Parts: sequence; structure tokens; C-alpha cells
Amino acid sequence: MTYENLTLHTDKYQINMMYAHWVQGSLNDKAVFEAYFRKLPFNGGYAVFAGLERIVHYVQNLRFGDDEINYLREQEENYKEEFLEELRNFRFTGNLYAMQEGTLVFANVPLIRVEARVFEAQLIETALLNFMNFQTLIATKASRVKQVAENDILMEFGTRRAQEADAAIWGARAAYISGFHATSNMRAGMLFGIPTKGTHAHAWVQGHDTEEEAFRKYAEALPDQVTLLVDTYNTLKSGVPNAIRIARQLELQGKRMNAIRLDSGDLAYLSQRAREMLDEAGFPYVAIVASNDLDESIIFNLKAQGARIDSWGVGTQLITAADQPALGGVYKLVAREKNGEYVPVIKVSGNPEKMTNPGFKDVYRIVNKQTGRAEADYIALQEEDDVKREERIKLFDPVHPYIHKFIEGYEAIPLLHAIFVQGELVYELPTLDTIRAHHEEQIRLFWPQYLRKLNPETYRVNLSVRAWQLKMDLIHQHQE
Repeated sequence: MTYENLTLHTDKYQINMMYAHWVQGSLNDKAVFEAYFRKLPFNGGYAVFAGLERIVHYVQNLRFGDDEINYLREQEENYKEEFLEELRNFRFTGNLYAMQEGTLVFANVPLIRVEARVFEAQLIETALLNFMNFQTLIATKASRVKQVAENDILMEFGTRRAQEADAAIWGARAAYISGFHATSNMRAGMLFGIPTKGTHAHAWVQGHDTEEEAFRKYAEALPDQVTLLVDTYNTLKSGVPNAIRIARQLELQGKRMNAIRLDSGDLAYLSQRAREMLDEAGFPYVAIVASNDLDESIIFNLKAQGARIDSWGVGTQLITAADQPALGGVYKLVAREKNGEYVPVIKVSGNPEKMTNPGFKDVYRIVNKQTGRAEADYIALQEEDDVKREERIKLFDPVHPYIHKFIEGYEAIPLLHAIFVQGELVYELPTLDTIRAHHEEQIRLFWPQYLRKLNPETYRVNLSVRAWQLKMDLIHQHQE
């Protein structure tokens, strides 16, 4: 058995439905699915799409090998051998459209659209949601931290608390997309080219006779990368004074200490006193790094208290998205092939938020040409062309349709880009720095009130009049 093949990284009911389609002869019928989330995470005003690169590699490598076939042969369903042989020849041959990673995204907006044989589209649901949900959640959390930290240096320190190895490296990547500057994870650095940062542990200090000796020997080993952890014993009485002694020794060698690090205690008070001590000793260039279960709320409050912290190491709260452990993204059928044509389908639910938006649709970001800012996301049926021609459109509240406005003088930016066409990868995966730059452009596209941490303004997400009417017609049809 190997751990590299992710083809069976799926739920059993996907295999059962594939088998049922094979038995019924409908495996080649086309279907259109959309992946989206219903509610913004962290009570925030936006999310950040991530996970596409992982999805691309997954789709490219979908193969049922001997291990997978033998395992399926052992299942209690007693799948027929002819079905297992069909799986040996399985390849993704459909179309997949997706947002660019780093894009700001909102509830109920399709982030990914899959048009493929139902046999293929069904299989990829679970893994696609797994990758999209986790990485989008972490990228969003990281972006929230970035918004409050502003121009301070941010380091991702979450590996040891992450939910296993893959979560650690892909979480580090997601954080970098949203503005973090470095990670402590060396594997993430090697795989993705993310800058790596690290100091030393308390164990280094404890492993020497004195704190000053520990600092001195560390500085001798790494004279150009000296950041000293000063809270092993007493931050202000021994840690900072000993760090100052080492800083003086480094200056005599023509070197400069980088920083000191605080990992416990009252970070606001300790950073203020440490800053005073460093400045009085003639070391205004020595930065102060803080860690200790930080998140956007703690950083926001520390800055409000006048903390003198230049760099933040954020670990557990980021990599586990501690205040919201799952995004809740879904993958829903919106159209299916019937008599050679696509017909829209809907899921009607007693929970209004679970009602789906039927039909084969495209998504546009409506940007006001005068202000250069995003006005709304607009979801239209694929055959509609008024928005493509940037003609006047109606934006209305789907819950209260009488609340509406007309908009013109806009640019309609298509948000779903072709990734796979007829099974072939047609999208050139951008570099991580390109994705990061795209995210920064996205932040500038939105008014600050949509981005703020507390009580953000609600960004408009609108169905076109025709898409909304289609939804109403299908609801009425299924309620007769």
C-alpha cells in the first residue's frame, strides 16, 4: 500500500453512486456541479479562495491502480468485475472552472464549476471540497490577521499543532497567499519557496549553565541570524539584559542582533519595557518578536494597548482556525444532461440557506469604473449577454426583491477561469508570489468597510433577474 495515490480519498457513497450509474448505463451522462460555501467564516465580511493547486495535482493523478481495485473488490457491495475494469481506465475528461487563488470570495458564489460525465464529477467531490475548504479557511484566517497587523512582519508557526503533516504544509502555503511573510516549516519552504524563519527553543537556554552562556554560544554559531528568546527565566531582570550584553559583543564583531522574542506574560507591558531597555542601551534596531497563541483579536488588542511589537509568530489559532474549525463548503448539482441538453435542477429545503441556485451559470465581479471598487458579485445564466456587454443590470435583494438598484458604467470581470477542458490542463499554475500579489490587488479592490474585523458591511451577491426567476419557477414546480 502507498500513501501517495489519492484516488480513494473519497466517501464510499461516491463509489456506490458511480456503480449505480454504471449499472443503469448513465455513467456517461453529463452533469454540472458547483462548489461554494453558504456562510462566511469567523463572522467576517469576506473569505480568501485557496486550494486550487492541490486540486489540479489531484485531478491530474486520478488513477485506480491494483491496490485500489483490490480494496474495492473486498467491499461488501460485491462490485462486479466489469465495473472494476471500467475504473482501471478512469481518467478525468471533463471541464473544470475555478476562481484564481487569492481572490476575495463570498457566500453562495460558485468558486468551482465542474462539467463532466457524472461518473467523473461524482468521484472528485469529496477531495475537491477537502482541499478547498481547508485552505480557504486558513487563507481567510491569515488575511484577517494581516488586516490587523498591517505592515508588521507575520510568521506562520503552526506545524506542531496542525492536524497532521499535509495540513501543516498546505496551511503554511495558504497563510503566505494572504500576506504572511515566512513559515517555520522547512518542508513548506522547500516545496513552495516560502521564506523560513526560526529562533531557538527554551530548551537551548535550559541546556546551558547560564542564560548568558546560552545566548553567547547561539550567537557564535549563527552571528548573522541572532534572535534570542528572553522569557525562559525572567524577561526583564535577566532575559533582556543578557540579550543586550550579547548585542554589544556582536557590535564589536561588526555584527547586529536581529531581534528578541517574547513568548509569555503580558506582551503589551513586556514589549514596552523591553523597547525602552533596548533603546536606552543603544539598540533601537533590535526588533521585538512576539508569539504565544496569538490571533487577530489578541493582536488587535495588543496594538490598541500600545504594544511595541514588530513581528508576530502566529501558530495554533491560525493553522487550526481555532474559532471556526471548518468552512462548510458544499458541492451541488445544478444541471444535468437530458435528451442531449442541459436541464436545470434544484434542491428544495426546509432550511432556506440550503436551497440551491439552479442552472448553468457564470460569475462576474461588478467593478464601478468611476471608483475602481467592487460593487457586487453577479451570478447569471450562461446564455445571458447583457452583463457581458456591460449594459445596465438590476441588483436586488433576493430576500426582499423590492430593495434594488440599477447599475451601469461598470466593468464585469469573469471570475471562473478554465482550468481543465476536456480533461486537459489549460491553466498555467501561477507562482506563489503571483498569487500573493493577486490577493493584494483584491484587497485594494474593496471598500474598507467590507474588510474590517468587527461588524463588516455586507457585500452584495446577486442573482440576475433570469437566474432568480428560474429558481422561483423550479421551486413552484416542485411544490405543486
